[in-house]
Amino acid sequence: MPTEAEILEENRKVRRLQVVVDLVTNLLLQSDLPIEEASELVAETRRFALGLFPDKEQTYDLLYQSRFRRLLAEKYRLV
Repeated sequence: MPTEAEILEENRKVRRLQVVVDLVTNLLLQSDLPIEEASELVAETRRFALGLFPDKEQTYDLLYQSRFRRLLAEKYRLV
């Protein structure tokens, strides 16, 4: 059973990830970045998330990767 300190640390990491994902999402929506830079920003966000949660690659892909893929497809009219 996790300790209170472990739970607090996990919650802190989740909040950090949520802030980063929200910032990147807003940046992608509000800027005129070239698609290459936007794609690199998404890749960096994934690396950041996996740095916080190394064993949660599938979870990240389910929660965030599809959202970023959809956002990029809509913004850059990718098929």
